[in-house]
Amino acid sequence: MLEFKVDGMTCGHCEAAVQRAVRSVDPSAEVKVDRSAGRVAIATAAHPAALEAAIEAEGYRVGPVGP
Repeated sequence: MLEFKVDGMTCGHCEAAVQRAVRSVDPSAEVKVDRSAGRVAIATAAHPAALEAAIEAEGYRVGPVGP
């Protein structure tokens, strides 16, 4: 399970955009978006850098989840 901090998600459309971005890399990924916390959890075998790049291509800032 990978978890990312994603800045800029403000609505349901944002959540859907992040889910689409992840599934463009891994169509079978399980994606859980927590918009209020600004976090995305992804069950996937895809490389984290590819997922980050896909989400960033949608216009969001992606970073590691802090302590």
